[in-house]
Amino acid sequence: MVSRQQKRVALRRKLQILRSLTSSKSMRKSSIIIDAFNYINHLKLKLEAIHQAYGDLLKQIRLPTEVKVERIENGFLVNVTCEKGPDLLVSILETFEETGLNVLHARVSSNHCFSMETIVEAQQQTLDARQVTQAVLKAIGKQRAEGFGYTGFV
Repeated sequence: MVSRQQKRVALRRKLQILRSLTSSKSMRKSSIIIDAFNYINHLKLKLEAIHQAYGDLLKQIRLPTEVKVERIENGFLVNVTCEKGPDLLVSILETFEETGLNVLHARVSSNHCFSMETIVEAQQQTLDARQVTQAVLKAIGKQRAEGFGYTGFV
């Protein structure tokens, strides 16, 4: 069983650590805790300001639209990187369907930008990589024109 003396020593040690971490000049327990609370609040506000600045910075960055299409066996490997937009994935998938491409595998990310890596199978063997690239670019342009008020993207 832990004695009261050991508990007091442990509490005093923890308060000293808290005092040193928060650069508190106080000696009283309640003052050290208040200083720690204020320090944590100050750090929280700094973190919020950093998140805001980061978000503002991301909004200023304009990513170029990049579409790479590579022929593989019975289909294509399609890589798309561009700015995020509402219903962008839906627009691209609809274009695949209209073009006669079946999606076999897709990996999509939209953290800071839209990124998609897709393996599609061509129903028609007459399609080439240039036609698939143009169809995807047209889908992105169409989606942006509808979603953002752009005109004449592609």
